[in-house]
Amino acid sequence: MSWHPQYRSSKFRHVFGKPASKENCYDSVPITRSVHDNHFCAVNPHFIAVVTECAGGGAFLVIPLHQTGKLDPHYPKVCGHRGNVLDVKWNPFDDFEIASCSEDATIKIWSIPKQLLTRNLTACRKELVGHARRVGLVEWHPTAANILFSAGYDYKVMIWNLDTKESVITSPMRTISCHQDVILSMSFNTNGSLLATTCKDRKIRVIDPRAGTVLQEANYKGHRASKVLFLGNLKKLMSTGTSRWNNRQVALWDQDDLSVPLLEEDLDGSSGVLFPFYDADTSMLYVVGKGDGNIRYYEVSADKPHLSYLTEYRSYNPQKGIGVMPKRGLDVSSCEIFRFYKLITTKSLIEPISMIVPRRSESYQEDIYPPTAGAQPSLTAQEWLSGMNQDPILVSLRPGSELLRPHPLPAERPVFHSMAPASPRLLNQTEKLAAEDGWRSSSLLEEKTPRWAAEHRLEEKKSWLTNGFDVFECPPPKTENELLQMFYRQQEEIRRLRELLTQREVQAKQLELEIKNLRMGSEQL
Repeated sequence: MSWHPQYRSSKFRHVFGKPASKENCYDSVPITRSVHDNHFCAVNPHFIAVVTECAGGGAFLVIPLHQTGKLDPHYPKVCGHRGNVLDVKWNPFDDFEIASCSEDATIKIWSIPKQLLTRNLTACRKELVGHARRVGLVEWHPTAANILFSAGYDYKVMIWNLDTKESVITSPMRTISCHQDVILSMSFNTNGSLLATTCKDRKIRVIDPRAGTVLQEANYKGHRASKVLFLGNLKKLMSTGTSRWNNRQVALWDQDDLSVPLLEEDLDGSSGVLFPFYDADTSMLYVVGKGDGNIRYYEVSADKPHLSYLTEYRSYNPQKGIGVMPKRGLDVSSCEIFRFYKLITTKSLIEPISMIVPRRSESYQEDIYPPTAGAQPSLTAQEWLSGMNQDPILVSLRPGSELLRPHPLPAERPVFHSMAPASPRLLNQTEKLAAEDGWRSSSLLEEKTPRWAAEHRLEEKKSWLTNGFDVFECPPPKTENELLQMFYRQQEEIRRLRELLTQREVQAKQLELEIKNLRMGSEQL
């Protein structure tokens, strides 16, 4: 890399990696022994999915995110493939839908129940059959709903439209047949109008996925690419691979000209594949090496030197695969800007690693959390297939904030029109009591909703409970310290409720006296 000043103004110069404590890891997880160069792990704010070892077919585990600690050896699996599972990906717009692909040449779409699995899940929602050989990669479209891409060992990329009533789909919407060998990775640009791929012939291709045409192709011999990644809106590509001397290296490319890379940097002489991850909100690039325990991270800029090395997270435990939490699932109160889930096969352990910006203030840090892509699609499947492009719908990570919508949502069905209007005096009294209790103003609206809506919400809430605990918000205690903390919280809550009850009794007596005085006054008149 060309020389540049050592001291540089950056908010992320002191970012550090913080591994989770032992009780916050996932222990005794039978991680797959497959030799494929995939992540083998997918994460969303509710679940973590891990490809596992299974006799007589392929399977993966779906574990609630807060269910840390030692995993039950008989924990239910998601199994239905006849061959080993090679890749899993959560739907970015539905936290309870996941896609998996397998050596049996099929892709399956699974609906994960909100309550904990009690037995193996074998019935998939949809099955996609079209590849002639095993399927190695699946990717969801970043902005369009129900659009899935798959890459198989038949050298084809297939585009599937899941917005149909059929349970078995045998014909994809498009088939891209420009590759001459096995496809190693796929990546979309921000709005999903371009697809970048790497192939076993070590070429990088930029493809128009709807037309199936190759727009750019890299024939550079000095860099043999294995993984490729679009760098947000910078109109650049980042690839990882090996040099002529078999050193692991990263290369930066202009997406409109792949003849020569803008930058090449050798990292080390190890043989494991490098997985690149890019955070468009902070312009940070993370490079994770398979088979070693280190995570390097850089800052990317549009100007030279383009790539600025920050530092490296070091660990003695080698990672088999890696999962990444979406930005909407991060802990903004601790200034967490990225989170990895590291698969450690030697210990059957999944270890979360949080990348944290050190800040003294505990308030929300607006400068390190710009609006980010949310969980709502900006296009339907038919709109995207017809040629429309749309950037992702952005959300703010500030607690309690709403979607930053580029266009209003369609009007919803009103639920209050059948209710009789309440008297102004009663509403004023109710609002006063709500303010004293610290209730939200929306509680008045909830009281006016029909009984069937309230019962539906109650039943939905009950389905999330297991043994009296909410598995997503209040996991059961696993250590004596956690049990004591929960006991103290319950005691504090009981004390607060008693004080509130005493206040209500005093107010009730005051109201009774006022009513008695009003009656006496009316009798005298």
